[in-house]
Amino acid sequence: MVLMPIPDTDFDPTETGVPWKILSSSGIAIAAATPSGNPGKADERMLTGKGLGIFKNILKARSDALANYTRMIAHERFAKPYSYAELNPDNFSALLLPGGHAPGMKSYLESSLLQKIVVSFFAAKKPVAAICHGVLLAARSIDPKTGKSVLFDYKTTALLKSQEMSAYFMTCLFVGSYYRTYPQTVEDEVRSKLSNPPNFLRGNIALSRDSEDNLRPGFIVRDRNYLSARWPGDVYSFSKAFLEMLQK
Repeated sequence: MVLMPIPDTDFDPTETGVPWKILSSSGIAIAAATPSGNPGKADERMLTGKGLGIFKNILKARSDALANYTRMIAHERFAKPYSYAELNPDNFSALLLPGGHAPGMKSYLESSLLQKIVVSFFAAKKPVAAICHGVLLAARSIDPKTGKSVLFDYKTTALLKSQEMSAYFMTCLFVGSYYRTYPQTVEDEVRSKLSNPPNFLRGNIALSRDSEDNLRPGFIVRDRNYLSARWPGDVYSFSKAFLEMLQK
């Protein structure tokens, strides 16, 4: 079974719904966990586009992602999630870390419980997949044996600085700092945790999103047991690559 921790609110519906659909369609079980043990709710702006002004149709989740999200949250393992406190990493074979950027994500990104769980998955060399801000959670997970991030010697990608700042400048008149989860960008913080900053791979400029039938726009980085991607536009490539890892 794959563990997918999420916050109580504000996670990205695409980065949860699409992996859930791709994996579950192949018979792989996914269990959710939230801080409270109550069902999680995705970022309302990503669900509806409310408040995003003229960029609404560009930035909100696409219809296919919304359909997958709707089916996912109706599933028993999401309607009745684990709480972070009751998680035992030994009960799961892999870890999936989705992203999101709204304020509710901080309970997930700053959770010491989740950081310890991430460390245990890396120590056991179990498959770990992280996308967007999910990479930030992995980067913040410090192995007590080394005092370094679990990503220290890995190649990775994550939400690019250019993507984060572009979204901020496009929407700051409408929603203020909604796209700036922290003063430091995701890319800058993740780079700071790596043994070699060039191990952060940017890929091509992300101008379009991938889809189930067209993976070409997607960009992913795989290094041993670890898989990473940048944003919802990589999610089909990310999900299918993770499925391959799990099937092997």
